[in-house]
Formats: sequence, structure tokens, C-alpha cells
Amino acid sequence: MKKLLLASVGLLALGVASATAADIPRREAMPAKAPVYVTQAYNWTGPYVGLYGGGGWGHSDTSAPFAGSSNLSGGLFGGTLGYNYQVGQAVFGLEGDIGWSNIRGNAGCGGGFSCETRNDWLGTARGRLGYAFDRVMPYVTGGAAFGNIKTSVAGVGDTSSTKAGWTVGGGVEAAIAGPWTAKVEYLYVDLGRGGSIIGSDANFHTNIVRAGLNYRF
Repeated sequence: MKKLLLASVGLLALGVASATAADIPRREAMPAKAPVYVTQAYNWTGPYVGLYGGGGWGHSDTSAPFAGSSNLSGGLFGGTLGYNYQVGQAVFGLEGDIGWSNIRGNAGCGGGFSCETRNDWLGTARGRLGYAFDRVMPYVTGGAAFGNIKTSVAGVGDTSSTKAGWTVGGGVEAAIAGPWTAKVEYLYVDLGRGGSIIGSDANFHTNIVRAGLNYRF
């Protein structure tokens, strides 16, 4: 009888425990978190090649005996080769370019003659310092400039000399798609004096605005 009573109490306790467990609400699964995608900042480090085109305007003074002055203007285009190295948001670069130029001007000069100053080719070798706002980089630039100064005096003759000068300017470059970047820049170029005819030479300095398209490796 005692064993039967204990068995009944055990079964009753087991039933109460089962019912209580059934009444406890099941813990719902935590909702899955949306994946977090991290966008990698654009890196400007590496070599590049490109093409550019634009125009220039300036002024030229011719010395005696054919003293005079003329305004200069014309177009230019050519190729570019460079390298960038990015540290943080600072971008250090070296860039060289060379191309055809048709920046020229003519005017009356001493003795009733007509004089022309002309630049047929122009190149630069410059340093660049930029600040990267991810895919957009404004920059300043400066260095050496190379080109010819050709002077002509109607009825007398013409001559051309290769000169080295300096240049300074700035611009902005932006990554547009894949390895391609595009830029717009301004340069001031001074080649000094050259192209002497009978002791009369001319100076050449010009303002250049040009656009370029680069391919980064």
C-alpha cells in the first residue's frame, strides 16, 4: 500500500512538471543582422599614362632692333606619364608631359616690320601634391618647362631655339570608371627669351588651361 501511494505521488508530480514546462513560452530566435558592407577608399598609388588637350594665351615682347609686343594664343595637345604615391589622404606625385603646341602671335615691330613669336612644342616635368577626398583629388603642381621659341621677322628671316623655363599651377582629378581618371588643370609657363634675329629676341610666357584623361596601372 505504501509503495502504491509513493508511485501515485511520483506520477502526479511528473504530470505537474510536464504541464508547467508546456506553459513556459518558447524563446524566439533572434532576427538575423543585415550584412555590413565596408566600401574601400580609392587609392591613388601607382603609375599612369594619359592624353591631354587645351589652349593657351599670353604675351610676348620682342627686343630692339625689331622692338614690339604681341598677344599669344593657340591650342595644344600631347601625352602624359606619371606616378602617384598616397600616404593617408596626401598624394605625392611626379608627372611629365610633352606635346604639339600652336601658341603664337604677331604684330608690328620696329622699322615697320611684322614680327611673330611662336611655340611649336612644349613639355613639363613637375611634382604634384594632392589631397584625396576618396575619388576626387585637388592638387598643386610645379617644376620645369621646356619648349622652343620661334621668332620671325617678315622679309628678314626666322630662327628657333630650345629653352628651359619653369611652370606652376593646379587642378583637380577624379576617378571616373575602373582605372580611368579625368582632370582639368591650369599652368603658367615661362620659357624666358630666345629666337634671336640680328640681336633681336623674344620672350614667351603663357597661361594654359587643359583637360586630360589618364589610365592607371
